[in-house]
Amino acid sequence: MAKADNFQSPDYYLLDDLLTDEHKIVRDTTRTWVKKEVSPVVEEACQKAEFPKQWIKGLADIGAFGPYIPQEYGGAGLDQISYGLIMQELERGDSGLRSTASVQSSLVMYPIYSFGNEQQKKKYLPKLATGEWMGCFGLTEPNHGSDPGSMLTNFKDEGNHYLLNGAKMWISNAPFADIAVVWGKNEQGEIQGLIVERGMKGFTTPETHGKWSLRASATGELVFDNVKVPKENILPGVKGLKGPLSCLNSARYGISWGAIGAAMDCYDSALRYSKERIQFGKPIAGFQLTQKKLAEMITEITKAQLLCWRLGVLKNENRATPAQISMAKRNNVNMALQIAREARQIHGAMGITGEYPIMRHMMNLESVITYEGTHDIHLLITGMDVTGINAFL
Repeated sequence: MAKADNFQSPDYYLLDDLLTDEHKIVRDTTRTWVKKEVSPVVEEACQKAEFPKQWIKGLADIGAFGPYIPQEYGGAGLDQISYGLIMQELERGDSGLRSTASVQSSLVMYPIYSFGNEQQKKKYLPKLATGEWMGCFGLTEPNHGSDPGSMLTNFKDEGNHYLLNGAKMWISNAPFADIAVVWGKNEQGEIQGLIVERGMKGFTTPETHGKWSLRASATGELVFDNVKVPKENILPGVKGLKGPLSCLNSARYGISWGAIGAAMDCYDSALRYSKERIQFGKPIAGFQLTQKKLAEMITEITKAQLLCWRLGVLKNENRATPAQISMAKRNNVNMALQIAREARQIHGAMGITGEYPIMRHMMNLESVITYEGTHDIHLLITGMDVTGINAFL
């Protein structure tokens, strides 16, 4: 029988006062759905390494697919803080769940909206918003992760279509995606985006098995073997790395909020457990070292909440820089991972079981700290921003 989800969100600095009524409604709607539909099944899904397909309709119903996409294209037309709060609540449920929604919103719908033409927007965005179509994002390759500019995936002009060849790896949603936004090089060596649809001959999506992390998320490869892509499927609005990197900025922004959700879940569970677990005649919450752990957790969560709220304000004003987003992603994911580890210690041996969410969050966050810009790469982005010197090369 599923354990009750008694999660209570920490708000030590009364940050709710900074949110609008719409923000709180969006957040609470997502939280209610996660408690009802995700928490009862997520542990079993992770144990079985399966993505519960019924989540797709639920995510669409609560507006988690492209929440900031205008309503005329099927989105909810919400602001960036609303998007962040949705990601926070989804990752509180599970990082794999947030990944599914984050990819659909920031890596599929965002580039089609930002770089697609009107015909592409009307064809794809409404069906992506309802979950009728699911998408994935093809950038990372087997030999090119942090250095996407060296990608080998390429396409050639064959007159009435493009001929696409190459492979992408570690792609969330790939096994069940209906479309893929794929980044490859044209014959001049310029990076462009193409919309590849399932069913195109030569396009396959083998699933990645054996993961210890993000087990409730479907991960796979994208393989292109002389795939004929219609010319109308190329995204006309951008060339170069600016295209995929701007998508990653949107996704990284969502991750910076999402990681707070994972941290809050670990903290909430540890706080509750520490009050219930009796040792030496009193709750372990009464011991100094336990209080040290809990006090440091809530301090770091509060700092991360303030970081994301301010970043959300800047994002709404179109003033958030890629380097600012990198700082928040790096800080908040590392913060969440450290809190998961400390929370595991408070739970003792129970922390490694599926009765509590700690070990699942910890394993998930080991992926989140690496994907969409590794922990070290984001550090160098900040370093380059403050010094003006590129340390990548």
